[in-house]
Amino acid sequence: MRIVKAIFGHMSGRIGGIIVLIYVVLAILGMLGVTPHDPLMQNRIDRLHAPSLTYWMGTDLFGRDVASRLMKGIGESFVVAFFSVAAATLVGTVLGLTAAWSGKRWDGVIMRTMDVLLAFPAILLALLIIAIVGPGTWTSVAAIAIVYTPIFTRVVRGPALSLKGRDFVDAARTFGSSRFYILTRHLLLNLVAPLTVQVTLALAWSLLTEAGLSFLGLGTQPPASSLGLMLSDSRNLMETAPWLLIFPGVTIMISILGFNLLGDALRDILDPKMRRATI
Repeated sequence: MRIVKAIFGHMSGRIGGIIVLIYVVLAILGMLGVTPHDPLMQNRIDRLHAPSLTYWMGTDLFGRDVASRLMKGIGESFVVAFFSVAAATLVGTVLGLTAAWSGKRWDGVIMRTMDVLLAFPAILLALLIIAIVGPGTWTSVAAIAIVYTPIFTRVVRGPALSLKGRDFVDAARTFGSSRFYILTRHLLLNLVAPLTVQVTLALAWSLLTEAGLSFLGLGTQPPASSLGLMLSDSRNLMETAPWLLIFPGVTIMISILGFNLLGDALRDILDPKMRRATI
């Protein structure tokens, strides 16, 4: 509760937290099917209907309600973002702790592998993985997780190397604590703050990457809804039905803004130098 109070006491945290909370609620409602209309139901009579009281954000080329498809698309995008970031966090944390603890040999192998992955632009590496495996929602999850694993590995390894030489770690070794206990109790717990900030920022990046992959037709496949897929479908209708481009684009922009604002607030709140002034 204290961290929540601190977030909503921070200007960026308050705005970002409200945006993220609204999006999470919309994502849950969309995944549960609680939408104004059936997002997959086609109605040829109402095709390309402008925003109105019946269709809040208009309809698309097949007469499907844009607002309902946006809610469903937010849910699909959030599933990809959360699962990919969760996998990247888990694997990156394990690799970072292993590299920091195991010494030069494993440290060199792990970090040089991460350097190779970091040499590729994120979207290009994701495209390469999907081109090999094939498009799909869970392929996007795996590709984005692989892309962002090196970032989490670096975030964990640096502080872990510093903590490894601290007196309390030496004391734990002296008292016969197991390696697993030291890694989890003394190293990992002291890395919660930077990991939390990195997870929040990575969620914004993964949402953008997922939208880009879906836009290119390599992410979520039709007839399922996806924010990037909705943008792609509206390219040829910009002049006749601009709402098909505006609403998905604004939705992506605001979601990324919300996570970035929340990440900035968490960085300030969890910084020991600013914690007293913020909390």
